Amino acid sequence: MAHIKPLRGITPTFGQRCFLADNATVIGDVILGDDCSVWFNTVIRGDVNYIRIGNSVNIQDGAVIHCNYRDSVVIIEDNVSIGHNAIVHGAHIGENVLIGMGAIIMDHARVGENCIIAAGTIITKNTIIESGSVFGGTPGSLIRKQKPEELRRLTKRSAEHYKMYVKWYWEGEE
Repeated sequence: MAHIKPLRGITPTFGQRCFLADNATVIGDVILGDDCSVWFNTVIRGDVNYIRIGNSVNIQDGAVIHCNYRDSVVIIEDNVSIGHNAIVHGAHIGENVLIGMGAIIMDHARVGENCIIAAGTIITKNTIIESGSVFGGTPGSLIRKQKPEELRRLTKRSAEHYKMYVKWYWEGEE
């Protein structure tokens, strides 16, 4: 069973049809929307400031979501896929974003909608990424602009796959 921990009088809340892997940890001032999945060894730590996660967000194995005390919060909008071992720290992630495995997005960064952040990319503090961008590298920089409909298709495909995976786990529980 996932580790859900209230802290400072605030208990995490979850929308409908959320899947939490057995060893996922969610602490404090965290709100997840509907149809989210939080996978194995993921930590979402709303202990020092708040974290808001929209609908149809999947946070894959080993990811860490955190922020700074009295300085930064995390907002993740709808239809976002956060890859294995990625870190989102005090950033705002727009709708239909795919964050690759091992990517790091730092405080006060803002990722626009319909973006892809390549695996291993480091997005430094205060970086603003325009909608429709593909970013990669260390530090992250624009690789190319892409048609919004193409990016939306890629990001939604990942989100839909994770909804299917959740069904596999729920069916296994019956």
